[in-house]
Amino acid sequence: MMQATFLKINPSDSVVVTLIDKSKGETIEVDGKLIKLNENIPAGHKILIRDVTKGENIIKYGYPIGHAIKNMKAGEWINENNLRTNLDGTLQYTYNPINEHLNIKKEERTFKGYVRKNGEVGIRNEIWVVPTVGCINGIAEKIVQKLREETQCNNIDNIYAWHHNYGCSQLSEDHENTRKILRNIVLHPNAGAVLVLGLGCENNQPKQFMETLGDYDKNRIRLLVTQEVEGNEVEAAMKILRELYGIASNDRRQDVPVSKLRVGLKCGGSDGFSGITANPLVGEFSDWLVAQGGTSVLTEVPEMFGAETILMNRCKTPELFEETVSLINNFKDYFLSHGEPVGENPSPGNKAGGISTLEDKALGCTQKCGHAPVCGVLEYGDRLTTDGLNLLSAPGNDLVAATALASCGCHIILFTTGRGTPFGTFVPTMKIATNPVLARRKPNWVDFSAGQLIEGHTMQELVPEFIEKVLSLASGEATMNETNDYREIAIFKNGVTL
Repeated sequence: MMQATFLKINPSDSVVVTLIDKSKGETIEVDGKLIKLNENIPAGHKILIRDVTKGENIIKYGYPIGHAIKNMKAGEWINENNLRTNLDGTLQYTYNPINEHLNIKKEERTFKGYVRKNGEVGIRNEIWVVPTVGCINGIAEKIVQKLREETQCNNIDNIYAWHHNYGCSQLSEDHENTRKILRNIVLHPNAGAVLVLGLGCENNQPKQFMETLGDYDKNRIRLLVTQEVEGNEVEAAMKILRELYGIASNDRRQDVPVSKLRVGLKCGGSDGFSGITANPLVGEFSDWLVAQGGTSVLTEVPEMFGAETILMNRCKTPELFEETVSLINNFKDYFLSHGEPVGENPSPGNKAGGISTLEDKALGCTQKCGHAPVCGVLEYGDRLTTDGLNLLSAPGNDLVAATALASCGCHIILFTTGRGTPFGTFVPTMKIATNPVLARRKPNWVDFSAGQLIEGHTMQELVPEFIEKVLSLASGEATMNETNDYREIAIFKNGVTL
């Protein structure tokens, strides 16, 4: 059977996506009509399949992705040079609820996790050092290295210092954002033990910071303020770390219901295949997990612009709808307050991969959350309280958004990419390639290839394989970013620096 070389995503679309490089003069047949290509068109890019006039909307995924800036004929390559966004400022919205039933069987599936004293579950058992301020990053790195050198990591998956640049010279909400993210890292169940390392004179006062933790396990979470140490602060810190290591090394994995799993949904370095392979695959997994009683979280609010009404109408209640409207419009106001347009999002890599406008990107991006109803809406720095699909306020930046997802309580980040990226945040960051070329070129970055979907495999075949892979990673198999030791955090900066 001949494999398709292009895809029409929705019957109403005015473009198709080519799955392979196409040459000028080639002919494709779409809906019984022969179309001759006017130029060479790379894989992942859009081919116009009917004539359009200047100002007319271009349709993909069944929705407008922008308007034509000139009259164009069928067979032309649609890209950022002839297509412009329709996005402009904040909008008023009307709630038109969609109650889509997920016909997914509930299974008695488990993974091997660590059950913490407060009932939360982790998928890693690590020891973390969390500085309250960037001034002591060097000390944090030094003591982590010393602990690594003198231990065998017996039942400890790894030891890390989560260094950052903040904790001082910040004001108001900007300062609180830092405190919330650091608080959430300290409380994350993927850590078996944590040393909070303070300086002493910072705005993020160490003892006040500890109060933000609430009722925490004081046996496993300790504080050291380095300015209060007489003599060598490294030795004082090592004494505490050795005690924490001894406690956490007694932890063991046990069977945990999959309903306890929380995953973050993220894409970065997207391309024209993202919305037809990896993102829909992750969406299928998200729906499956929600049907099992688990939790998934979608963020990258600027990459919802143009597809936001789809999410709004999936909100379970009018109150959630209003919270989602605020989520979108507040982020648009953030752009506008800095004199920036709301539609200037696709990166050079996105455009080279076949994404031309923010609407084009958003309609593909939001497919990562499948079709489940929206059950919760979180502000930046909030922690998860509701099972099911949640929306989280954070920017599209890969490092900031992934950190925000982990911070809210996600155990693992499902990260789709068409261009490729090696990074990971402070929880395992699974890379899902959108195309087979990337998967073959960067096997040291990629954990799973959704590009199989354009090589003849069906979604029905691939979803069970993907589920098994995610549960294996949750049970202790290392992601490629963990294997490479590429891990870091990034905190959203939104304010003056003193």
